This record gives sequence, structure tokens and C-alpha cells, in this order.
Amino acid sequence: MDSTDLGDLWDRIFGTQPAPEQWLVVVTATVALIAVVPNVLWRVSRNTITIAHEGGHGLVALVTGRKLQGIRLHSDTSGLTVSRGRPTGIGMILTAAAGYTAPPLLGLGGAWLLSSGRITLLLWVATVLLTVMLVMIRNVYGALTVIFTGSAFLLVSWLASPDVQSLFAYTAVWFLLLGGVRPAFELQSKRRRGGAPDSDADQLSRLTDVPAVLWLFLFHAVSLCSLIGGGRWLLGL
Repeated sequence: MDSTDLGDLWDRIFGTQPAPEQWLVVVTATVALIAVVPNVLWRVSRNTITIAHEGGHGLVALVTGRKLQGIRLHSDTSGLTVSRGRPTGIGMILTAAAGYTAPPLLGLGGAWLLSSGRITLLLWVATVLLTVMLVMIRNVYGALTVIFTGSAFLLVSWLASPDVQSLFAYTAVWFLLLGGVRPAFELQSKRRRGGAPDSDADQLSRLTDVPAVLWLFLFHAVSLCSLIGGGRWLLGL
């Protein structure tokens, strides 16, 4: 690959692309909402939120100096991230808090990139993150799920027209923002019925002596604020 080809690739990835018309942005939001609200679709689409959730645990574990041992994704859309290090302390707290906050924060970051016209860059960043995560997956179902999701981003970023890339990217970011809201409400409902005794909120409560309900409030606050802020960026408000 000569310098001209490298320059073209650089411009393709880091250059800006025009945003779709606002009515198309609303259509992508509607498509994402349809994937989140009906239970029959959510049981499938939630796998993508689980990838972001467990990826958040894994990324923060590495950043805080913990040793990431592996990630598992299950067909019931649950997941498990195992890291080794001090069982208490700020690293463990941040790692535990990263799961429910990761999807909406990733959506917020994606909305910021799209608001600046970095559509192709967003697709490539997502592909790289999914590729890195694949290395840490420790079960077949999880590997297939990440490969399928990463392949979709790769194929769209490499083969699709700019218009298709734009619609795909906006739909994906809306899905992270909208899909990042529902899990905290599901966890709240489970805890109200006496379920999920070892949830992230309960683990954080044991680590910090802060009531689990306050950690749930944090999850709600992050997801709803990300949806509002990211939605404004995507809609150009």
C-alpha cells in the first residue's frame, strides 16, 4: 500500500460525512425503539446491550489495573465478566459500576461522533472494540454473537454506500441510547420481586456500604441523561 492509498484510507476513516436529513434520523430512532420495546424483539436485540455491558466491565477492569480473565455471553442475554485483583477498592467499584452505564455512555460517545460527521470513524471504532472483546470471550455462544455483530459493522463500514453507513450508524447509536435505559428498569423490577440478589447494584452496595437503591438511581440517571444528551446531538438540537 503506497502513501496515496494510505492517505485515501486515512481520509475515509477520519474524514467527515454529511448527516442524514432529520426525518431519516427520526426513522432510525423509531427502528431502534421498535427493537427495544416489544419483548419478543428485545429478547434478541438485548444481546447487543449485553455485549456493551460486559465489555464495559472488561474495559474498566483493564484500565484500573485488574487482570481480565474472560467474558461469557449467554443465550438468555445474561453475561459474566471475570477479573482478578483486589476484591475491594476503587478498581473493583469502578469495574462493577461500568456494566449498566457502559451502553448509554457508548451511545453518548457515538452520538458525539455522529454530530461531528464522523460516521465511518464510529463504525471502525466499534469494529475494533468488538475485535478486541472477541479475544476475551470464553464460550462459543459469546464468540458467535460478537463475530456476528462485529461482521455487521465491518461489512457496512467497508462495502456499504455512505447513505447506508449513515443510517446504520444512527440506528446503532439510537439503539445503545434507548436500549441502555431498559436494563436498569428490569433490574429494579427483579429486585422488587426479591430476585437478582447478586446484581451489580447489590455488589456495589456491599463494596461501598451505599444502598443498592442509590446505585440503581445512578444507573437510571446515567442512562436517561445520556439518552437526552445523545438524542439532542443526533437530532441537531
